[in-house]
Amino acid sequence: MSGIAGWFAPGPGAGHQRPTLDAMTAALTGQGPGEGRIWPAGGAALAGPRGGLAEDPEPGRPRAVGREEPPRAAVAFDGVLYEAAAVRAELAGRGHRFRDGTDAETVLHAYLEWGADCAARLDGAFAFAVWDARRRRLLLCRDRLGVRPLYHARLDGAVYFASEPKALLVDSLVEPVLDAEGLRELFTQAKTPGLSVFRGIDEVRPGHVLDVGPGSAERAYWTLRAEPHTDGLDTTVATVHALLADSVARAVTGATSPCSLLSGGLDSGAVTALAARALDPAGTLRTATATFVGYAENFRPDNVRTTPDAPYAAEVARHVGSDHTDVVLGTADLLDRRLREAALRAQDRPTPFAEMDVAGLLIFRAARERSAVALSGEAADEIFGGFTWMHEPDLTAADQFPWVAYEHSHEASRRGLGLGLFDRGLLQKLELAAYGADRYRQALAEVPRLDGEGGQERRMREICHLHVLRWLPRLLDRDDRLSRAAGLEVRMPFCDYRLVEYLFNVPWALKTFDGREKSLLRAAVGELLPRSVVERRKSPFPVNQDPAYSQILRAELARLLDASDSPVLPLLDPVAARGAAAEARGGAHWLSRLNIEMVLQLHGWLTTY
Repeated sequence: MSGIAGWFAPGPGAGHQRPTLDAMTAALTGQGPGEGRIWPAGGAALAGPRGGLAEDPEPGRPRAVGREEPPRAAVAFDGVLYEAAAVRAELAGRGHRFRDGTDAETVLHAYLEWGADCAARLDGAFAFAVWDARRRRLLLCRDRLGVRPLYHARLDGAVYFASEPKALLVDSLVEPVLDAEGLRELFTQAKTPGLSVFRGIDEVRPGHVLDVGPGSAERAYWTLRAEPHTDGLDTTVATVHALLADSVARAVTGATSPCSLLSGGLDSGAVTALAARALDPAGTLRTATATFVGYAENFRPDNVRTTPDAPYAAEVARHVGSDHTDVVLGTADLLDRRLREAALRAQDRPTPFAEMDVAGLLIFRAARERSAVALSGEAADEIFGGFTWMHEPDLTAADQFPWVAYEHSHEASRRGLGLGLFDRGLLQKLELAAYGADRYRQALAEVPRLDGEGGQERRMREICHLHVLRWLPRLLDRDDRLSRAAGLEVRMPFCDYRLVEYLFNVPWALKTFDGREKSLLRAAVGELLPRSVVERRKSPFPVNQDPAYSQILRAELARLLDASDSPVLPLLDPVAARGAAAEARGGAHWLSRLNIEMVLQLHGWLTTY
């Protein structure tokens, strides 16, 4: 699959040797050593997949990858560019000549023409590194929304980078340390841009360029801006439809028999319907839906899930004529130790959502058996206003992240999502409430606002900004890591920055013009989908309702508590943990079992890393 790594060592004697670069690339999920590498002289090294590397020798002097003479510049690229042909055409008009037309080569020539400003001229989901031998600088860049990851660490005067933290832990480059700051970030349900949970490892922020060289600095090349919205309802609906349709069409361009990850909801249904139209008659769209054994037949509604997904997904598949498959998951699949370890390893961090992580990994694997590229409806809720807590005045008015206020409204997650079994003294010492409040204030200070905007419109602009910059990144991280582990490229049309920019400035009154969540999306795609799907209430990813699942989790927790050598034991509240292991029904709310999941995940992570 994809992924890049490398380093820049400006000082004499800094840096490492080729075996270290091989170890870094081997550590990347789904990628082995020797996938491709460039080793320019001058203390810089780049590695990536075949097709993800490009270099530029002096004009007229051809050179093969792997030779020791340095190029003028070299690029390691991870991801996909949209409209790359248009960029190459413009560059060709400026005298550039292309050998193979890859995305990596496109980025290389864009850099040679426009320097660090090239990022603003590129569209897609990407992370790349540029080594400029002439200026002796390394440039690290991520796409606007941060769909593709990129991490970096400074060590002995050198800067190391990789698509995943695990590649920076090889050969003792960075010691895997989880300090108090890392624990806070791990336990807080909001993503702090630029931070990882490992001490000494940071990430390039979405929409930013990190210039490592003389006068090293990180700067934003893209941010959301507040602008007046002058379109009426009809024009707004038509614009949303046009932007989304174009984004989906670009996502399927060049993909052979792409697969749409279909949940039966409005978001994935919209992407599926538009993809089917964009492909017809050029190809067949494939669709895949995850469901649990007996879930639809024995479905029990809860406070957020009122209907099962599979019947609605099947209706959409029939409606658009896709080649559909149901990926049926059983309790044994979700508890398979190798799968749980693979999901944990892919993400480089524990989460309380191990069940969903394993299910996600399996649906990605199933999609990969049929397609190399899949489409996802991720990010629709963030930009259209689809989350329950966005429509509850008490939660949106709270002086904290609204999803945190929502979590605290449930007794089962009052301490924090998945933290119910941890030592109260530890949680107090970490001052999680103060940490979350500080992160909330920082995030709120970054929100752009219109002069004179007030009341609900001002607050909902803040809410939408918080979701795009602090909530969505966690989901994008998860989707990238798990799909990467499955060898699948997932494209997310709702992450098109033009669509995000437009919707950020649509007033909340227009987004909810008919009194429902995601009114604009329903209006924009309603004619493409069955009425039952258009009118269906939002339903999150399903959870396994088999009682045996909770029973096995409690048994696993009991075994862990009886083991004296588990590294997670000193962090737990032993009374609460013993009580959870002995509980007859696993708690009154499904959120309660996330507490056990988090303990088991943290145990596995601390043991492995």
